[in-house]
Amino acid sequence: MGLIGCGGNMSGHIGRLMKMRDVEVVALTDPSEASFARLFERVPQAEALPRFADHREMLNNVEMDATEISTPHTLHFEQIMDSLDKGLHVLTEKPMVCSVDHAFQVMDKAVEVDRVLMVSYQRHLAPTFRFMRNQIQAGEIGEVQFIQAMQDQHWYENQQGKWRQVHALSGGGQLNDSGSHLLDVVLWMVDLAPARVSAFMDYLDTEVDINSALSIVFENGALANFSVVGTGPGPGMWEDITIWGTKGAIYSRNGRVTCKYGGNAPVEVDANSLPSRFVESRSKFCGCYFGAR
Repeated sequence: MGLIGCGGNMSGHIGRLMKMRDVEVVALTDPSEASFARLFERVPQAEALPRFADHREMLNNVEMDATEISTPHTLHFEQIMDSLDKGLHVLTEKPMVCSVDHAFQVMDKAVEVDRVLMVSYQRHLAPTFRFMRNQIQAGEIGEVQFIQAMQDQHWYENQQGKWRQVHALSGGGQLNDSGSHLLDVVLWMVDLAPARVSAFMDYLDTEVDINSALSIVFENGALANFSVVGTGPGPGMWEDITIWGTKGAIYSRNGRVTCKYGGNAPVEVDANSLPSRFVESRSKFCGCYFGAR
């Protein structure tokens, strides 16, 4: 694997990758020497790897099977396309790209070159969300009728002066960043297609959205409210998801799941302690996946 972008996020990924026996990291790319220095301080063994300021130079000079991309969002499209053009598999951070046209282009390219393109929506692998999806898909709450999802993060202050609040680099604000995890996992769990969407956003004094209120009507008539709050009190993140159906409901309060089915008393579930058969998803893939195997 060649790694594109060596900031704080990648410094965590590379440490895990270098512990995997079936993965070899062969090169690094970042235009910032300061980013390399911080990475090497955290993962000293990475200092021996070839490093480049431009991802195209790395792709042209080092043999590899795949790239992992962790860069400012608006750079993803070019880096994904260049990697696929080289016949490489790609794992990219979210959001995949920043426009609908670019999304179709990268998906088409992945199919054309017969390579895996995957987005780091790791919640598809989390026992809590896999359990919730399995219960919904198995019909335990009946047909989904209403969804309420909220994310609260200290994003406005934490990202001041950083690239995430520069629209040319981020392509959007809190909704495009952490908020996309919330949208992704809820849509994955309920497996419904939105038919109509409306939204209000507050940018405060920045170039990008900080607080967002979204309303959705799905093709089956179900309704949803999404609240993405970038001015939440720190530290950390709080999330609250409730999904109501014709036979019951599932409540997730910052990862603590409660089920209420068929008029029975609520039952709190620790998905992390359940046997795998209870959390195994019925989906074919464990991530947001485009392309062929």
